Amino acid sequence: MATRERWRCHALSVDYGQRHRAELDVARRVAQSFGVRDHREVTVDLRAIGGSSLTSDTPVPKDRDERAMSAGIPSTYVPARNTVFLSLAMAWAEVVGAEAIVIGVNALDYSGYPDCRPEYIAAFEYMASLATKAGVEGRPLRIWAPLQQLSKAAIIRLGLELGVDYSLTHSCYDPSPDGRPCGQCDSCILRAKGFAEAGLPDPALSRDRI
Repeated sequence: MATRERWRCHALSVDYGQRHRAELDVARRVAQSFGVRDHREVTVDLRAIGGSSLTSDTPVPKDRDERAMSAGIPSTYVPARNTVFLSLAMAWAEVVGAEAIVIGVNALDYSGYPDCRPEYIAAFEYMASLATKAGVEGRPLRIWAPLQQLSKAAIIRLGLELGVDYSLTHSCYDPSPDGRPCGQCDSCILRAKGFAEAGLPDPALSRDRI
């Protein structure tokens, strides 16, 4: 969506000690496929803090229905993860003179994460206007979350319209060592639901790695 608007895109990935590290390999391929201006990886070891099944050996929840997913904040919530990510992006945005930070959070088909909600994104955007040189000088950063109110099916259709190669993408919270999705975690279930509602097969499932 950002490249369609002819923005010069700088992509940021964070190695935070997550068990689903296959997403970092995928991020490199996706960034390359869209010809971003620069793709950087920053390491912040959130395993040192813990508190999540994604940054510890605690089992990832499996085979849950949507009612169970929405019953509370799941163990896959990583404390302050989006705040850490957005803070890093905010710092880099100041360095490169970016006008906006784009984040793919979703508040419709999501697993109860508090830092995916519209009020959180709005609050961070306000904070950024106070905490940055650009904001003080009257050039506040926009925090753009264009997928926030879309269903998974709508996101998939939009991606196809924009030329996204979904065989390059990855969603699983607990992939096998070779990167294959488990098919049972919340993220895999929501992804499968999205492709089914869009009436499309998931091309990632036919790949050798993912």
